[in-house]
Amino acid sequence: MAQITTVPVSDLAAQDTRTYEALFLVCFVFVLLIALAAQVFFLKWRTWLPGAEGEKSLIKGVRSGVYTFMSHLN
Repeated sequence: MAQITTVPVSDLAAQDTRTYEALFLVCFVFVLLIALAAQVFFLKWRTWLPGAEGEKSLIKGVRSGVYTFMSHLN
């Protein structure tokens, strides 16, 4: 007979947090590279990312775009 083990809810929440942070980091680096390349070629990249249109800073624009993208994943 198989034994069923239970995992505390706090462990599951911690795992979900780590997964979310890892996904955010990967997406952030990817979008940052796109934004940097567009910046070098004088393209208006902020219009490409929903949520980044009003930001003046490169990092804040990328962060806003990634947060908007990740909100659609839920």
